[in-house]
Amino acid sequence: MPSCFVTDMDQYLFGQGNHYDIFRKLGAHTVKHEGKKGVHFAVWAPHAHRVHVIGEFNGWDQESHEMKRLEPLGIYELFVPGVETGTLYKFLIETEDHRLLYKADPYALEAEQRPGTASRIADISGFRWSDSAWMEKRKVRNTKEEPMSIYEVHPGSWKKHPHGPDEDGFYSYRDLAHSLTDYVKEMGYTHVELMGIAEHPFDGSWGYQVTGYYAPTSRYGSPEDFMYLINYLHKNKIGVILDWVPAHFPRDAHGLADFDGQALYEYPDPRKGEHPDWGTKIFNYEMNEVKNFLIANALFWVEQYHVDGLRVDAVASMLYLDYGKQDGQWAANKYGGNKNLEAIEFFKHLNSCLLGRNPGVMMIAEESTAWPKVTDIAENDGLGFSFKWNMGWMNDFLEYMKLDPYFRNGAHNLMTFAMTYAYSENYILVLSHDEVVHLKCSMINKMPGLYDDKFANLKVGYSFMIGHPGKKLLFMGQDFAQFQEWSEARELDWYLLGEEKHQQLQSYVKALLHLYRKTPALYEQDTVPAGFKWVNANDNFRSIFSFMRFSKKGTKNLLFVCNFTPMEREDYRVGVPRRKQYKLVLNSDAAEFGGSGQERPLVYKAEKSECDGLPYSFAYSLPPYGVAVFEF
Repeated sequence: MPSCFVTDMDQYLFGQGNHYDIFRKLGAHTVKHEGKKGVHFAVWAPHAHRVHVIGEFNGWDQESHEMKRLEPLGIYELFVPGVETGTLYKFLIETEDHRLLYKADPYALEAEQRPGTASRIADISGFRWSDSAWMEKRKVRNTKEEPMSIYEVHPGSWKKHPHGPDEDGFYSYRDLAHSLTDYVKEMGYTHVELMGIAEHPFDGSWGYQVTGYYAPTSRYGSPEDFMYLINYLHKNKIGVILDWVPAHFPRDAHGLADFDGQALYEYPDPRKGEHPDWGTKIFNYEMNEVKNFLIANALFWVEQYHVDGLRVDAVASMLYLDYGKQDGQWAANKYGGNKNLEAIEFFKHLNSCLLGRNPGVMMIAEESTAWPKVTDIAENDGLGFSFKWNMGWMNDFLEYMKLDPYFRNGAHNLMTFAMTYAYSENYILVLSHDEVVHLKCSMINKMPGLYDDKFANLKVGYSFMIGHPGKKLLFMGQDFAQFQEWSEARELDWYLLGEEKHQQLQSYVKALLHLYRKTPALYEQDTVPAGFKWVNANDNFRSIFSFMRFSKKGTKNLLFVCNFTPMEREDYRVGVPRRKQYKLVLNSDAAEFGGSGQERPLVYKAEKSECDGLPYSFAYSLPPYGVAVFEF
């Protein structure tokens, strides 16, 4: 019997929620059976009365290919000889009350390009990977102590080819492989985070309303093309993170909602199974088969596509039963509380399994509340994630940066507060796509002041972010001051790089990213107090922040001085711990970054003169919105 046929052991493991390769059994797989080549189809539909497979191979005939039901789980399977890869198909599900549902395959490896909704037979076993050096290195990575500067990208709107009004102009995965890699390498990012890869019907959902969890979207090419993209990034020493959405799914007729005529993938109680604000369904984390679908899917992207990490979307909406709901719209857990106990258990199972099987891979939580121990291990009652997006830092940072500098002295604590909890989790500092859409303004347009002031503000803001403990994430377009808010419907405004100010800001971000990558003081002690020390966190009158970052070896430490006002401080004295030389390694006032270009000494010798509670100090002429980074 071919290996893709469903056995009793497969059913047992799937029913227990532990069949981590279930995608090899369910779905559509090319195979040879009794001397004939064809495709084995299998689908889980326990509430169905009957199931047929229909497609191009049978002229979409609703009666010709009825599937056989397997007990006890209600899996249906059928081998159809002569069917080839590339063929479109669907499952026709006859419900218990004899309605007909035309469903895409939940385990399909490829999908028809939208607006079509059928699944496409694919074979992903033939791609020849050549990233073994990267994959071997990954196994021994300690991601907490390595640099991570993530470039968040929506592939459909990063760049577009010239196109007519009725065309998409999308770059293919293979186009992206070369263009994106060149850009990321030049800028100095370490990782790319790709939005909207799993198949989704609506462009405007950005990929967060998924109908094909196992299928890279056909908008940009085939599964092999997507493998090519990841392989190429890896060969150029760039990590790949995917957005992953186990929190909810859309109601589209061909998708998972009411899959076999009843709630199957979602909770049957609408108080648990629906997001009223989002109009989506919530996965049923009580069902072993549903949890298995999701855990196997996470493993699928990591193990079959060599992905280096998953950024798990909307974690808070999974943890809290009352998330986004009014009284009467949610049901309490068995203890009368608002925690989703099954979702908590799901995360512990998911993360311990995926990270245990794949050392060096990351699981990243987008979790917007103060839920404890998100990045602690399950044995300590943690959720087991590798990192958590620091949404608190992001909100405080943006609130501060939007203020007119005249008012910043009254909000000084917004920039220092994050250090009071900086070591409670393993954090990533994020300025993501969510902050530059829906009338929130682009990053440059959040900045106060006139044209030149906006650029100066953005430079000092990005400098503070790079110096602050935590890994980094910037959304595409922010590194050259895209003026328009992001829209998935158009490419970034690359033409702005023809203008001097945008070029200069891009050069400055590039300098920050390269400084970050080559300086262990900026990343290897992100999660321990020994890596950071305020020099002066209380200079609110002048809105200046000074702090130090330390390497493990105690060499090539950095001192940051950031001036968040347009006032020049000609003789700004900063306290330092040692009587030695301090080398200026980054000066935001350099001409190449749009500064005055004033010549400055490269080396400053500390003298015995107490300042900022430290025994030594030196003076530096700090320009308006000036940033100075010294190595010692």
